[in-house]
Amino acid sequence: MEREVIGLWGLVALFLLIMLRIPVALAMFVTGVVGTWVLSLTSPFIKFGPYLLQFKTALWNSVANYDLSVVPLFILMGFLAAETGLSRDLFQGLSAVTRRIRGGVAMATILACAGFGAVSGSSIATASTMSRVALPELRRLSYHEGLSTGVLAAGGTLGILIPPSVALVIYAIVVEAPIIAMFQAAIVPGILAVVLFLLVIRIRVARNPALAPTLTPMTDAEVTQALRRLIPVGLIFGAIILGLGLGLFTPTPAAAVGVFLILIYGGLLHAMGHDAGLTRGRLKAALLATANTASMIYFILFSADILKGFFARTGLPAALSEWAAASTMEPMMILLAMLVILIILGCFMESLSMILVVVPFFWPVLVQLNGGEFVSADRAAFGMTTDDLRIWFGILALIVVELGLITPPVGLNVFVIKSFSPDTTLGTIFRGVAPFFAIELVRVALLLAVPALALTLPRLL
Repeated sequence: MEREVIGLWGLVALFLLIMLRIPVALAMFVTGVVGTWVLSLTSPFIKFGPYLLQFKTALWNSVANYDLSVVPLFILMGFLAAETGLSRDLFQGLSAVTRRIRGGVAMATILACAGFGAVSGSSIATASTMSRVALPELRRLSYHEGLSTGVLAAGGTLGILIPPSVALVIYAIVVEAPIIAMFQAAIVPGILAVVLFLLVIRIRVARNPALAPTLTPMTDAEVTQALRRLIPVGLIFGAIILGLGLGLFTPTPAAAVGVFLILIYGGLLHAMGHDAGLTRGRLKAALLATANTASMIYFILFSADILKGFFARTGLPAALSEWAAASTMEPMMILLAMLVILIILGCFMESLSMILVVVPFFWPVLVQLNGGEFVSADRAAFGMTTDDLRIWFGILALIVVELGLITPPVGLNVFVIKSFSPDTTLGTIFRGVAPFFAIELVRVALLLAVPALALTLPRLL
């Protein structure tokens, strides 16, 4: 049996295991090990015994990577922000600003999701945290259930792109892109997403005023008190973004600064006797949650390395690159097909797993289509150098991965919202999120037509 055929069967087996609800990390590990064993039976150059010996150091090598040290720090920052009430303060402060607009609290939810997503770096964490904070308030104010849950499901997807983002870090490591450049490239598309989401809410409420009630304006004193709550979030987020943008520190120290600032803030609240103070119990809960989430991510990374080794031995990625180079299809059509595949896979797979499994296949193909690793922009198929293509494709890939989080039948963010609103049907949530899905397709089209939206800031900074 040809090695490439074994690789294809391994790919089929991987997706079958995932569809059977086997944990993605375990599915990747089993596919990689069993696939390599099958290869050892057919190839005299692959010895299964020596292959197993690498596991003594493989797990350690996956974890002991300085670039990956940023992951648990960003995760801890998100959990500490939730424990100290920063997410609630962010929502209430933004609600005070937008309350005079019909549908303003729903708009505040989008803005709060963007802000918390910037702190937590995770879409699932953003969706779950903001659901606890915003959903009771939206219900109390008699917002339509479809609009409320749709806003939360869509707003949660902002966490995957708005920097700092764990998914951006993982993608940068996979394709060897500068992490800071990826953060810079995500800023404009992230702001564009927020603006388009706000536009969707405004249009929906204008067409059907029953979706959102007319609210009594807050007094000046209430507005002032709510706006004060935005100051800590603004200072913490501003310190991280400005520090990264001005080159004061790299992503790992930036995450450490964020954790330190939240610890100081939570400690001060506790010393003042505030209910949201960072008590020993809350700190313990944040640390345990961080350990649980980070260990899951590291196991996924380790399993992805095992799987990547198996596919490299089969020669399947190289064969796909050669096929792409010899193909008569337009490079843009192949790129569009890749994005569609990512959307479909996003219905069934978690975002980090998709990046680790699919991107190593797609990226070499795109390099070949573009004209090679060192092609000049004027001769490249996509009109840009490989370094720019690396950044542009990363932003596009993460946006369509976001789409998978709200796409039926298995949009993960939708099920997160469902867990906080068990009386709401999945159909209601999916109908509520459909307009946001449509506007996301518009954002993808804009980025495909105008790559400068993602590339201008990295080039300038």
